[in-house]
Amino acid sequence: MVKKSLLGVSLMTMTLLYALLFFVVFIIGLFMDVPLDTVILISIGVLIIQFLVSPFLTDLSMKWFYKAKFGYEVPEYLKSFIEQVCKDNNMKYPRIGFIDDGAPNAFTYGHTKNNARVVITRGIFDLLTEEEVKAVVGHELGHAAHYDMLFMTVAQLVPLVLYYIYAVTVRSDNNRSNNNNGGNAALIGFIAYILYIISNYIVLSLSRQREYYADNFSVEVTKNPRALGEALVKIGYGLTTNSSKNSKFSASKSNALGIFDAKTSKALVVESFSDKGIDSSKIKSAMKWERWNLWAKWYEIQSTHPLISKRLESINEQCATYNQEKYIDFDLDKPESYVDDFFKELLIHLLPGILLFSLFIFLGLFVATSNDTFLLISGLMPILALLAELYRYTYKFNTRAKFNPSTVEKLLGEVKVSGIRSIPCELEGELIGKGDPGCIFDDDFTLKDSTGIIFLNYDRVIGLANFIFGLFKSKEFIDKHVKIKGWYMRKPVPYVEVLEMTIGDTVKRYKKYSLTKFLILFLIVSYIAFIFIMMAG
Repeated sequence: MVKKSLLGVSLMTMTLLYALLFFVVFIIGLFMDVPLDTVILISIGVLIIQFLVSPFLTDLSMKWFYKAKFGYEVPEYLKSFIEQVCKDNNMKYPRIGFIDDGAPNAFTYGHTKNNARVVITRGIFDLLTEEEVKAVVGHELGHAAHYDMLFMTVAQLVPLVLYYIYAVTVRSDNNRSNNNNGGNAALIGFIAYILYIISNYIVLSLSRQREYYADNFSVEVTKNPRALGEALVKIGYGLTTNSSKNSKFSASKSNALGIFDAKTSKALVVESFSDKGIDSSKIKSAMKWERWNLWAKWYEIQSTHPLISKRLESINEQCATYNQEKYIDFDLDKPESYVDDFFKELLIHLLPGILLFSLFIFLGLFVATSNDTFLLISGLMPILALLAELYRYTYKFNTRAKFNPSTVEKLLGEVKVSGIRSIPCELEGELIGKGDPGCIFDDDFTLKDSTGIIFLNYDRVIGLANFIFGLFKSKEFIDKHVKIKGWYMRKPVPYVEVLEMTIGDTVKRYKKYSLTKFLILFLIVSYIAFIFIMMAG
């Protein structure tokens, strides 16, 4: 990664964001009589209130739902490190929070660098060496020192205002359908919504850029890029060594400026048994999916964090500065392109939505032309969309395929897998914790087998049932030996969708997938019956 000024990158991104906003403001001022000042003032007010209140609400959430303890006394080596970093960067010592959970995670939040909170889980100390712990905490201090919380709040104002403009113009269009302003409002609302989507992706891009700079900050204050690389691999991929004090971990879903994107790094796991550190061949195997599968890039643009493999490349570039060898060189040859698989799966993923969108196009053509052919085609679109959805679901959750015994290590090395394409598998191991460590109402689990650890998505048809199970029953499953039958997926998180869980002589089979197929078929039959009744009438 070419090193650029953080301020320069941020200012260029902010300029682009606010150029989009002012473009829409100019168009509205030119063609519309909309109280734009009210829209902007409300948006700014909402964001300011959110910015001021959010850290305190997060404090309460951490205490109530994750049992976090603030005022935690960190080990002396880490305390000295934090004090020195704060002194060198003219910032106050952060408020330290501690979550007693084996999941390795750390994140920061707050208003500015002088009232930052840094939350660390027990897994950070259990799994990482002292140098790696300092590298992770250095990353979090980098977010605070760079005022990332403030910058991201200012950036998020643009999509918020654009969405409000869209909402106001749509409402204005409905109220003024009999005059020229109605047509202008519809057009401006459409433009505002498109720019709202674009601005969201720009904000995500800015967030990813700032992650690189937080990594750079960590390297500068520790002067040890390899320590950060090792920590990222352990936390992001789940690769560990036998020198780890406790290898039982998963990743938290908590949303903050963390060491990795919590919602895309739940899982992770391969264990390597080498006193010399993590086996490089296993790191490369874990990197294959990110380097070769186009779905990795698809998911990355929707994420707040870069792919782990890209961050490792950036860290590699800094190793020479500190007289260290590169942490990892990915030198594997790609056996095939995987492009055809990506576009096939992308079409399967998008087709139901495309067909539903076509419904409105043909209805519009019918209204414009009164041609009954367009009405007939529009009537077929919902059936085709439901059939496409049924095919997508069957392709994703293939119950007819053989569920072959596997291991976490083997699954993590698979390349032909995504959120659309799964690998039926059977795993056996111990449920070592919840999927969201520390969360009192989480219903998911983390499984550890002889090779590593992986996240289990343990869904039911009704969302409320998930909440109730997580709050009252899930603890009973922890530390139990289980056999799992399900589908391995990655987006970019490696995880298993549970179909069947066997605990001793008890088999728990979840009907979500068969019920969903039944529901889709029921809707198709009902719609066809409705069409015949209408034609008969």
